[in-house]
Amino acid sequence: MADYFEMDRQQLEAEHEALQALYKEYQSRGLKLDMSRGKPCPEQLDLSMDMLKLEDYRGDNGTDSRNYGLLEGMPEARVFFADLMGVQPEEVIVGGNSSLSLMYYLIDLGCRQGFVDSPDNWNGGKKRKFICPVPGYDRHFRVTEYFGFELLSVPMTPDGPDMNQVEELVKDPTVKGIWCVPVYSNPDGYTYSDETVRRLAQMETGAPDFKIFWDDAYCVHHLTDHPRGTISILKECELAGYPERPLLFCSTSKITFPGAGVAAMAASRKNIQHILDNMFPMVISYDKMNQLRHVRYLKNKQGVLEHMKKHRAILEPKFRMVQDILDSDVVPYGPIAWWTKPQGGYFISLYLQSGCAAKVVRLCKEAGVVLTGAGAAYPYGKDPDDHHIRIAPTFPSLEELEVACRLLAVCVRLATVEKLLQR
Repeated sequence: MADYFEMDRQQLEAEHEALQALYKEYQSRGLKLDMSRGKPCPEQLDLSMDMLKLEDYRGDNGTDSRNYGLLEGMPEARVFFADLMGVQPEEVIVGGNSSLSLMYYLIDLGCRQGFVDSPDNWNGGKKRKFICPVPGYDRHFRVTEYFGFELLSVPMTPDGPDMNQVEELVKDPTVKGIWCVPVYSNPDGYTYSDETVRRLAQMETGAPDFKIFWDDAYCVHHLTDHPRGTISILKECELAGYPERPLLFCSTSKITFPGAGVAAMAASRKNIQHILDNMFPMVISYDKMNQLRHVRYLKNKQGVLEHMKKHRAILEPKFRMVQDILDSDVVPYGPIAWWTKPQGGYFISLYLQSGCAAKVVRLCKEAGVVLTGAGAAYPYGKDPDDHHIRIAPTFPSLEELEVACRLLAVCVRLATVEKLLQR
């Protein structure tokens, strides 16, 4: 083993020949593995099956969850999600199974009606822009792209988005908001520092109705004995004099069932009433039976944390395996790649030499392992450096994951050597 950057051309050509032979051996196996999305594995889904045994569908106050009404959600469900998000029950709306649908609805609401602090709806201006920390969650970016926003990339750091750039961009009144995944960010696994949260809350913005879309998707998805978290963005914005700025989101999608979980949002009481008033023509109520099933089964935040220990027992070995294989199969060949080592969440970011990511994804696919597309974690699906790959280790079995990661390492080495031979 030797550092590829110290090899001469003859050594690189010999290494290239050896890697091609190894790669063809993987191709001959007929692999069919999919690591393109951060999906829970079947063993994780099995953890929550007892929840479906609920027979009493009346709430604590006698409300029959099977019937119409309570657009804001079952009272005990509002208490449950308030506990998870660190807010008051009156600041919560409990929705259907998808937090992304709530985010979509609120972007749409901003464009059609605006918010309680809006001088006009967001369509009133000629341009609309949205800040996108990168790499980030592709579905966030897709929502604002769909509504015609210009997407502004800001690099992520281990403490959150580069706040110097954010504070400069928000001076523009056409910049209407920012996407945030504050705990175990998708895909780097970073958690925002207290300073970052306070700067987001306190910054002066050109748009009086600037919004922070605060997607706390992984707030209880810990993989270590030292859980990470953030201070309250809602409280910090209130202290800074911008109580209507944050819109918070949370769901049980990766706690119970992704296709049949419960999502919720939180905001100032003024915003909550404004949102409910505008939801009223659209829906009479969300699935309150499912809300009640979740509350009765999980009970409270402490109950969720106990439940998530079972998820950790399944996931932690998978994350550790990815790290171990990259350490053994990539590190010895020099600084050809680096990767994040998250303490929670669902993803690992793999950073390659510029110009190598798309090739690695293609090589893996042609050998039977599907990864998230190169560039997916960037606005418009375009990574300007073609250097980032999101690794989603949760769904495959340990045996499948080992094969996929060994192949990934071979493809990383092969793409790097081919790049060096083009010098």
